[in-house]
Amino acid sequence: MKNYFDMTIPAIGVNEAFARSAVAAFALPLSPTVEQINDVKTAVSEAVTNAIVHAYDDIGKIFLHCEIDDDEGALTVTVKDEGKGICDVKAAREPFFTTRPDEERSGMGFTIMETFMDSLSVTSNLGEGTTVTMKKVIYAKS
Repeated sequence: MKNYFDMTIPAIGVNEAFARSAVAAFALPLSPTVEQINDVKTAVSEAVTNAIVHAYDDIGKIFLHCEIDDDEGALTVTVKDEGKGICDVKAAREPFFTTRPDEERSGMGFTIMETFMDSLSVTSNLGEGTTVTMKKVIYAKS
């Protein structure tokens, strides 16, 4: 069975914690370990924070799509914005790359997402936004 939810939130800082908690609660039917839940929460936090900090000059929208696939024992999370987009996705995925060094950004967002999730896909178009899709396998079907 596949279950999913879609959520749209304003791109403001207080919603990062809400998004992280909503995704973690949604994943519970897969019976994840505490470590797996923390991995998912960390990755979602990074993806949502990236959209809040980098996508918009004003408050925009962040779209979340979460899906559970019981057959795969996996959770897939998509975080999308309709903001500025990323000029060079390959460069942006490199550790320590940041477009906001004046704000003491570490440039580790995509690296953290990749570390804590089993797969990460990033697509972006200038002036149209960015989509980050992450997958975490909670249990392997035998």
